[in-house]
Amino acid sequence: MKVASKTFEYGAHRVTLETGRYARQADGAVLASMGDTVVLTTAVGRRKAAENQSFFPLTVNYQERTYSAGKIPGGFFKREGRPSEKEVLVCRLIDRPLRPSFPSGFLNEVQIIATVVSLDPDVDADVPALLSASAALAISGIPFNGPVGGARIGYLDGRYVLNPTFTQLAQSQLDLFVAGNENSVLMVESEAKLLTEEQMLGAVSYGHEQMQPAIRAIRELAEEVGKPRWNWQPPETDEQLESDLKTRFGAQVTQAYTIPDKVERCTSLDELRKQLAEGVEDEDERDKQMKCLARIEKKTVRERILSGEPRIDGRDTRTVRPLQIEVGVLPRVHGSALFTRGETQALVAATLGTNRDAQIIDAIEGESKDRFMLHYNFPPYCVGETGFMGSPKRREIGHGRLAKRGLLAVMPDDQEFPYVLRVVSEITESNGSSSMASVCGTSLALLNAGVPLKAPVAGVAMGLILEDNKFAVLTDILGDEDHLGDMDFKVAGTRDGISALQMDIKTDGVTPEIMAVALEQAR
Repeated sequence: MKVASKTFEYGAHRVTLETGRYARQADGAVLASMGDTVVLTTAVGRRKAAENQSFFPLTVNYQERTYSAGKIPGGFFKREGRPSEKEVLVCRLIDRPLRPSFPSGFLNEVQIIATVVSLDPDVDADVPALLSASAALAISGIPFNGPVGGARIGYLDGRYVLNPTFTQLAQSQLDLFVAGNENSVLMVESEAKLLTEEQMLGAVSYGHEQMQPAIRAIRELAEEVGKPRWNWQPPETDEQLESDLKTRFGAQVTQAYTIPDKVERCTSLDELRKQLAEGVEDEDERDKQMKCLARIEKKTVRERILSGEPRIDGRDTRTVRPLQIEVGVLPRVHGSALFTRGETQALVAATLGTNRDAQIIDAIEGESKDRFMLHYNFPPYCVGETGFMGSPKRREIGHGRLAKRGLLAVMPDDQEFPYVLRVVSEITESNGSSSMASVCGTSLALLNAGVPLKAPVAGVAMGLILEDNKFAVLTDILGDEDHLGDMDFKVAGTRDGISALQMDIKTDGVTPEIMAVALEQAR
């Protein structure tokens, strides 16, 4: 065995990244230790993309083994079952900064598996899981524009704390997870006790600065033992074809993206694609032309916004879509609200219960009870589609957790209000920012139920179009603006401060100045 390792100080802990001892048939495998918490992460990629592959099939699995904490699973079967909510959320934490770090056009299947094999009761496994995933990819030879680092930031006694322990987090005014590369931030997930925009932005900048030793260690490990990079080349762009299609369909694309109604706009674009497909018999050529048309659509929307023209639905960059709000809409529930913002709508119901109704959480860190549950449902009809109805998907669990983060800072304590609360947000229409509609609807439904919140909470999703030195920050983005833009930046809070922040970046070059503009515009 050729074992190699790198060690560095990371807050109050020492982190070691080791490879060469475990899982040697994987393309990349790294054992990350942080205190007594140990995570084994592997990366495996297929050498060839599936035929007619239209998306990047990256799968991230994070799994907690109960033996890591010296426990035997509860229940009849005595073995781990379906992923817990915590495991799903950590899968998303790892996925979100890694996904934009693969080169554009790379469509080979890649799977990341992170397994917690030892747990320090005061050190969460999510930071070492992300670091080891980044390191496994960096040494694997799979095309990857990393390394990516990650850190948790707390705020105690007026100062930022790098990778606080569980004990410190219980007293902290902030729980912020930030991930990025050497040059920029790629992802932020946080909850806060009504901190200011300056304090939140300072935490993000502090985290990005402090993660640089981790990024350097991963790069050094890759230089020492990394496998040769795959001989993969991005697909060539047919500039002449794009020019021809723009001449034929450019005006129709521009016209379609001035239709405010989502259904009418999608119908118009579908007709356009059908018109294109009818003239091409070869399937490969048709697929090539469809991808080219998609690039024309993206460029059209972005260029119009950067040139100061109205957005897809006619708004300027700062205007919020029309709001319609009703409360008490469901006669037999404890509290309810119907929150509509443009073509996004949430029907939210709040239910009060006793302590016996609290959620018992049997985690590897120990057992606890949750007095406030928030569940988010995204049925296929909300976007006019048919689809399979089953258990909550990762996105539903993630959006529900984000909405819950937005409300935690204003919830009454159990001495003031000794009830257990469950809120369910049913997304009945969606065209962007349904998680923030859930924040607004939850605030309304809880107030309708008589819950003494410390303040009402609202949330909004911000977007970004960035080309060279020109940028535009968009308030209250549509689904198309999220898909075609460079940033999804969700902010929730009260008049006094921020309670939750989630940011995903699809491009390098988002500066602290741009983030400051986005935060101020969100407020």
